[in-house]
Amino acid sequence: MLEHLKKEVCQIAKRAQKDGLCKHKSGNFSARDKETGYVVITPTSLDRELLTPRDMVVIDMNAAIIENLSGLMPTSESLMHLMVYKTREDAMAIAHTHSAFATTFALLNKPIPALVYEVATMGLTKARVPVAPYGRPGTRALAESVVDAAKEAKCFLMEKHGAVAFDTDIYEAFLKAAYIEELAELYYRSLTVNGGREPEIFAQEELDSWQYPADVK
Repeated sequence: MLEHLKKEVCQIAKRAQKDGLCKHKSGNFSARDKETGYVVITPTSLDRELLTPRDMVVIDMNAAIIENLSGLMPTSESLMHLMVYKTREDAMAIAHTHSAFATTFALLNKPIPALVYEVATMGLTKARVPVAPYGRPGTRALAESVVDAAKEAKCFLMEKHGAVAFDTDIYEAFLKAAYIEELAELYYRSLTVNGGREPEIFAQEELDSWQYPADVK
């Protein structure tokens, strides 16, 4: 069932670990099937070095298990993934990471501002990567805590926890998660070089004005 999504989610989960966005068993990934509405999601407590497409778990939008060929349980953050899907119809895949710089700002409950123009591709509406308020991992309270942040942007932090990105497919969600980490590192370094003073940032109006160059054919 949904073999193509299983393969894609598995590949991205492994790449995220290889690229340093997740270490050990942290973080989780999912993709939603347009036709069935089912969600393919990574299992809990399995080293990604051993992860295979067969280990992916298929769940419905109520978190009921539809298929788990390896007998594994879905990630404990399934409710959070499902809440993002319920909140944003345009969310078809989610990458949740614990990358170091992004999680540093999550620990501080500090949004990451729009430092560079490339954030125009991150689905921001307030020129920042927002922070969802703290919720205990794996709980319905955590799932409910991400609603406002998911409405505001396609990329957000979870207080004292990590980062979340979503998009139309798992590869694009992964790219956004990777860019959250790059943006967080730029912000950290700019604060360090600038003696703690906030750098200048782009206004949302400027980000919204981006268009593909008309003279490029």
